[in-house]
Order: sequence, then C-alpha cells, then structure tokens
Amino acid sequence: MAEKSFTKIAYQTLQQGKSLAGLVHKQISSKLLELVAPEVMPDTDPISREQLLELRRSISQLEHSDWKDAEKGLYPKSQLFEAPWIEWAARYPLIWLDLPSTWKRRKNRNTQEIPKTINKEVYPDYYLQNFHHQTDGYLSDHSAGLYDLQVEILFSGTADAMRRRVLAPLVKGLQEFKTRPHAKLRVLDVATGTGRTLKQIRAALPKIELFGLDLSGSYLRQASRYLNNNNSEFVQLIRGNAEEMPFSNESMQAVTCVFLFHELPRHARQNVLKECWRILEPGGTLVLADSIQIKDSPQFLNVMEDFYKVFHEPYYKDYINDDIEDRLNKSGFESISSESHFMTRIWSAVKPKGIR
Repeated sequence: MAEKSFTKIAYQTLQQGKSLAGLVHKQISSKLLELVAPEVMPDTDPISREQLLELRRSISQLEHSDWKDAEKGLYPKSQLFEAPWIEWAARYPLIWLDLPSTWKRRKNRNTQEIPKTINKEVYPDYYLQNFHHQTDGYLSDHSAGLYDLQVEILFSGTADAMRRRVLAPLVKGLQEFKTRPHAKLRVLDVATGTGRTLKQIRAALPKIELFGLDLSGSYLRQASRYLNNNNSEFVQLIRGNAEEMPFSNESMQAVTCVFLFHELPRHARQNVLKECWRILEPGGTLVLADSIQIKDSPQFLNVMEDFYKVFHEPYYKDYINDDIEDRLNKSGFESISSESHFMTRIWSAVKPKGIR
C-alpha cells in the first residue's frame, strides 16, 4: 500500500512539474515575443477565471483516468514516467534558438518554407506547410527531434496522458479476436510521427505485431531510433500516405490514428477513413484521437479559436466544426462511441462483420 501511495504521489508530482514548466515556458516566450516583435502578437481572447478552473478540472480528470488505467493493469505504471528526459533536456535550448525564425515566418505570413531538398511531387499539397509555424514543417530531422518536446510544452505536460486514452478502446476492440494468439494480431498506427503512441501500445500489448505509417521519412527515422533500439518486438515503420495506404484489404485487426485529422482538409479526412475501413478485418476497431470540437466542448470555444490564431493550423477551424461521427457512419463503421479528455476527443468505431 505504501509503495502504491508513493508511486501515485510521484506521478502527481511529475505531472504538476511538467504543467508548471510548460506554463513558465509559454509565459516567458509570450513576453519575449511582445518585447521584440509586438507586431506579430496574435489577437487572442483572454481566458476567464471560470474557464481556467474548468481547464484545471479537466486536466485533473485526465490524470485521474491515466492513473486508474495504469492501476487496473491496462498498461504498466512505468509508462506514466516514460520519456526521453535526457534527450529532451539537451534539445530544449534548441526550441529557444528556433523561436526567432518562427516569429519571422509568422510576421511574413510565410507558411510554406520547407527544405529545398524535398521532392514536392511525392507529397500532397496540404502537407507542404509549416504547421505550427515550425521550422521545416514535418520534413526534417531537426523538426522531428523537437516535436515531442514542443507538444509536451503546448499541452502543459499532458500529451502522453491524452495519447494513452486510445489504449482502453483499443484493448477492448481486440477482444473480438481473443481466440487468436497475440502474435497473430496486427495493429497499425496511422500518422505515427515519432512513434510515441506506438511505444504506448507496445507497453500495453507487448506481443502483438505493430506497424506505423507516416509521410515523413525524418519522423520515421526518429520513431525507429525510439522504438527499435532494444529487445522489444520490432515495429515495422512504413513511409506512405494515409489516403492510399500500402496494406492489403482486411489485413489489420485494429487501427489507431492520433492528432492527424485536424491537419487534414475535409476530403482527406474522408479518404483516410475509407482506407481505414478497407484495411480493417470485419470486427476490427478504429480508434481516433484528435482535438476536442465545438459540439462536444463548447465551454472551450475561445481556447480552440486561439489555437488557430496563435499557430498555423489551416484546417483546424474547419475541423472543430466537422461531424466526425457522421463521417464514420458514412464510411460504414458501427458501434461508434466518443468521449473527451481535456483537449482530446477519442472516437472508437467497429467495422461490422459480414462486410466484404
């Protein structure tokens, strides 16, 4: 009991420390921007005291769910503390060094400053952008090396906890195939990026066969360093477009997709869902995680609006008004459920049996 209490206190302390560090970073960088480049300060709406309290309650509920799932054994408690801390500490100064170029892009409204070595013909047009105003978009090792730390700062240390919300519906969905050995189950993470979601899935389901798909070779290299460097089962990482996935029909028992849809135009969202449907075996589960939307979280409307004002997120305004449940229905999915955890919305849907 004492060990359990100590672990929980350690987790709570870690989360509070990450939240404080993220808040301090954002406050200092905002003040610095206001001082050196006031002309590019975004016109955002202030957060009311009531809304701030609601945000804090939402974070507390997220962390409570995260701890309870680990306590139930859905994933090992070690996952609550897992992060490349030394690597992040070494790279943190690079975030500050990168800020002037970020501010310059924002000032000049330059949103397509990507490496000249990139062959643009192999990427969809919507991908060739500086999402978040970040250097190189998603198309360099520099960008891939900073991404996870930047996201942790943005979400005040809750990014991993929000990603882990896909695990419960994923594990539940795979119960449909419980008579099969775990080694015969195949799960794909779409737009896997640096592989943090795959790392979490492997901790929860260490014997299943895992695949990761992403458009960025740089991010896949980072994912490979992160995932395939020990005695764990090898994760197959494949470069490809989620609108035309290089997998056979009905070849996966589950598909996850985290933080992708808000960076896609509408037609691409629907194409990705069609592809997820195609590659899922009947009875298989799709689990989506992305930003909350106006319909499910109207109390955070101005937070959502501030997000696309501060960052270059060209499809986010459309996304928060999009009907994902309707898209899932139109794609043929059934047993659709959804829930919100802080800034993340989770959808789970099943490809019905008897479909060929």
